[in-house]
Amino acid sequence: MALGALRLGLAGQDRQPDDPALAVEVLGRRFANPIGLAAGFDKDGVALAPLMRLGFGFVEAGTVTPRPQPGNPRPRLFRVPPDGLINRMGFNGAGLECFLRQLSRLRRGAVPLGINIGPNKEGADPERDFPALAAAVAPHADYIAINVSSPNTPGLRDLQGEARLAAILRAIAAALPECPPLLVKIAPDLSQDGLEAVVRSCIEAGADGLIVGNTTLSRPAGMTQTQAGGLSGAPLLARSTAMLARAHLLAAGRLRLIGCGGVSTGGDALQKILAGAHLVQLYTAFAYHGPALLPRLKAELAAGLRGAGFSGVTAAVGAEAPRLAASCSI
Repeated sequence: MALGALRLGLAGQDRQPDDPALAVEVLGRRFANPIGLAAGFDKDGVALAPLMRLGFGFVEAGTVTPRPQPGNPRPRLFRVPPDGLINRMGFNGAGLECFLRQLSRLRRGAVPLGINIGPNKEGADPERDFPALAAAVAPHADYIAINVSSPNTPGLRDLQGEARLAAILRAIAAALPECPPLLVKIAPDLSQDGLEAVVRSCIEAGADGLIVGNTTLSRPAGMTQTQAGGLSGAPLLARSTAMLARAHLLAAGRLRLIGCGGVSTGGDALQKILAGAHLVQLYTAFAYHGPALLPRLKAELAAGLRGAGFSGVTAAVGAEAPRLAASCSI
């Protein structure tokens, strides 16, 4: 229903210029603000232009798979009041061919577009599929995110292992020497050793950055919902921010980071930036609050930056990473 309303132009448009303090130069592009829409909302690219008019600094489409697939049986999306979601969607989507048709109609503009790619549940060959997907979407993408961390495709998270991830990244580099910036989306459930291996693999293979992180299989104490799937939203904030800070410290400036997980206020976005993110993504808060969230979040972030003594986003990146890295066990 939301995608249909967007396509009909019923969601409106944010015409207010962004505060200059929110501008970020990263991944070879200028972002008017660092707040982006995470992958999973518009899997098939059917409402990208309307989404870009809402005030996001960037939009990430997908996850797109080589072939169409129905995803997991319904019901597969559950609200966790007051501010969480559990999903087990399973990469439902119309597949690459349909996705490319939608992209052919999209006029590239000032709002950068990320494209998230992943393998099918059946018949997958990651070293074949990821390079083919990257080559197909590259002409349309300002960056490409490879999804090796959804908990809802069997075996996918195994691709975060050092050898498998390195093989995938090498295969993409061989197939696409002039690739747009390439980021790896990782799970917030990685161990410290697992995170170190991912960071090392990405640096050695020439990846540009990480998205930290996807949904979690863990459940906070006292949570009563028992549905299987990945948990997102506010319950994920502390865990994902601590992992983001640790990734920033491990990468030591060699990777660019996008912070994702639990962002619903400008203060949350600022925490991600202080942990090491140049850009921030949200999904669950957008599902709960809709487009009206964006102007408030951007105003709160700009005020928070100035209140903390920072001239802009870039000046604040990683400023509190050591403290935030120790703030939550992973």
